[in-house]
Amino acid sequence: MDGIREMGLRNVASQCSISESDDYDLSKLLDKPKLNIKREKSFDERSLSELSIGLSRGGLEVYETMYSPGGRSGFGTPASSARNSFEPHPMVAEAWDALRRSLVSFRGQPVGTVAAQDHSEEALNYDQVFVRDFVPSALAFLMNGEPDIVKNFLLKTLHLQGWEKRIDRFKLGEGVMPASFKVLHDPIRQTDSVVADFGESAIGRVAPVDSGFWWIILLRAYTKSTGDLSLAETPDCQKGMRLILSLCLSEGFDTFPTLLCADGCSMIDRRMGIYGYPIEIQSLFFMALRCALTLLKHDTEGKEFVERITKRLHALSYHMRSYFWLDFQQLNDIYRYKTEEYSHTAVNKFNVIPDSIPEWVFDFMPNRGGYFIGNVSPARMDFRWFALGNLVAILCSLATPEQSMAIMDLLESRWEELVGEMPQKICYPAIESHDWRITTGCDPKNTRWSYHNGGSWPVLLWLLTAACIKTGRPQIARRAIDLAESRLLKDSWPEYYDGKNGRYIGKQARKFQTWSIAGYLVAKMLLEDPSHVGMISLEEDKQMKPLIKRSSSWTC
Repeated sequence: MDGIREMGLRNVASQCSISESDDYDLSKLLDKPKLNIKREKSFDERSLSELSIGLSRGGLEVYETMYSPGGRSGFGTPASSARNSFEPHPMVAEAWDALRRSLVSFRGQPVGTVAAQDHSEEALNYDQVFVRDFVPSALAFLMNGEPDIVKNFLLKTLHLQGWEKRIDRFKLGEGVMPASFKVLHDPIRQTDSVVADFGESAIGRVAPVDSGFWWIILLRAYTKSTGDLSLAETPDCQKGMRLILSLCLSEGFDTFPTLLCADGCSMIDRRMGIYGYPIEIQSLFFMALRCALTLLKHDTEGKEFVERITKRLHALSYHMRSYFWLDFQQLNDIYRYKTEEYSHTAVNKFNVIPDSIPEWVFDFMPNRGGYFIGNVSPARMDFRWFALGNLVAILCSLATPEQSMAIMDLLESRWEELVGEMPQKICYPAIESHDWRITTGCDPKNTRWSYHNGGSWPVLLWLLTAACIKTGRPQIARRAIDLAESRLLKDSWPEYYDGKNGRYIGKQARKFQTWSIAGYLVAKMLLEDPSHVGMISLEEDKQMKPLIKRSSSWTC
């Protein structure tokens, strides 16, 4: 086991730590989260004791100095054995070994990880490097002190962004990032080439809206982890961010600050009735805007985008917190809505018919707790729970501290429905019968409680753990990780699980799914060293608070 573990965790003693970097004042340049215990209740005494870290009461300062944000995660390593009294789970070494096998190289340099290594199934596009899939792998490597892989990936996808992108005879926007790419090796000529997919090969031929957002978020995570500002400040990276932002900040006919999207444009990559303003895209949009705000240079071009981002963030935060948020009181208000209201004094601004509220919501909604619903548009509210959108909303502070706590309350009170026997449901509830036929187009892969229609996805474990740490509820993450450890390795790291409680390996799930492996590793490393959460967490912007209030008129 020691030999495997040594192979899985390479020595990174040569990596420059933050304390060794004298060229930058990182406390100013990097927006490291401040731990406000009273407001966030993060890392309180209860939380630290549940993390099984042998710290004295009130030892938060000691904890911060013991674990540097740029340091490696030491599962079973000499560096960590002295500071941790617990043995790593046997799955950790196995997971690292599997993650390393998934690496893809271009001209001798690792540039990403394939989606899955299930050799028993037809490859399809699972042998490609997906932008969204690589994010948990990238975080695992960053937390383990291996930033070069992440840097190579960021530069390779940035290069692909510059390609001319056409589907049939239509040219896509210049800033579109690829959904995935594949490295082709020619053993005779000993050359490597890359083939990228911008949606022209995807099911449904839908371009990935989320790829650009994940790219910006990952660039910020790389910068935060390494303290290396030089990559983000290169002209190419600055241009890449501006191109992405140009696409999503463009002005048009829309009267909402949210981003209009088609079905299949995100992790839910098949028709699932999320067209319009899906919560997943809005949360990622918000997070990418905030990350870009910290990375853009304040030169002539960058300053213009900073101003546009700031205005959009104010409007977007107000809109999401006001109209997408649902708790017991808000549900009761919607239930009593009047319709056909006109003018600025309207309460039912989207003309939602109360009779359209599905019956399941009334039993699902606890007295304490709440969540951001799936979609809001004229005469339509999608009341489904979507895990990724809500967890990202916590991490990027789209959710207020009170809303973040309410989301965690909901998770605890509805554990069987949202987590069950395998973390965790991508959405709840599943669409069935006639609704399934209409909404999914009779999709045989998205049958009830399967795949994206209520399936359970282990990759979401890392997002759940990060949200738990930020809100000071690590016991929830520990409970979820225990569930995952009881089955993931035994089941060969499936892509997803089926069934109302997530009891069955997905009917078309790939084995050795890389982001299931990486999601588990990131969750474990976050619990071992919660300071890592700073890579993918943003504290609340207090300047937005005056706009976050309910009023009789909607003024964004």
